[in-house]
Amino acid sequence: MDESQIIEAVSGVIAEVPRSGLLIATIAAVLVGWVGAIMAGRDMAFGRFIRGASTMVLGGILILVVLQLSRFDPRLEMAVPQVGLPEQVVEGGETRIPMARDGHFWLQAEVNGEPVNFMIDTGATLTALSDRTASRIGLEPRPGGLPIRLNTANGTISAKVATVEELRFGNVAARGLDAVIAPNLGDTNVIGMNLLSRLKSWRVEDNTLILVPNNPQPAVEWSES
Repeated sequence: MDESQIIEAVSGVIAEVPRSGLLIATIAAVLVGWVGAIMAGRDMAFGRFIRGASTMVLGGILILVVLQLSRFDPRLEMAVPQVGLPEQVVEGGETRIPMARDGHFWLQAEVNGEPVNFMIDTGATLTALSDRTASRIGLEPRPGGLPIRLNTANGTISAKVATVEELRFGNVAARGLDAVIAPNLGDTNVIGMNLLSRLKSWRVEDNTLILVPNNPQPAVEWSES
């Protein structure tokens, strides 16, 4: 994942903070902390407790934002503890996907055991599923997750973050992967760079996308659907 994609993803999360309620929570915590500081300065009961509680809330908000941002790229994720969220792992063996007639790379995967068609998009920061697909397979937004902004052909939209327990196609298996549930995607679901960047390598040769995870196994040639 290149720097521009990381910056775009970070900007998207920050832009959605006011809509998530965190801005109100932050302002409230600051005001409560200010009141607590005044009370503590006057030796009033519970002043220090109120100030300490406010500091803890602000720290929790900061951890939530940093944690979500860190999961966009493996280089950032390694530096931040997961704090209860599953590690994002992509493993398996080489899989080859031929280019379809429309010039895109399509595949059918299993998401938590349910069949889902995906387009591989190297310009997408995150893997994304449409509202319709998420509803069909029972994928729910992650509690406490910050919404993010996505740039689509239909404009900028707000999307909710979910955790995919397992996404499997060919010899590739991704577990604990972050994905967004996005409105206005129609029937299009996208595999983005948060999966591809966790492969050992990927490349295009002779109109074939070659995905190489860790732990090489016999290659799988993907037939066009």
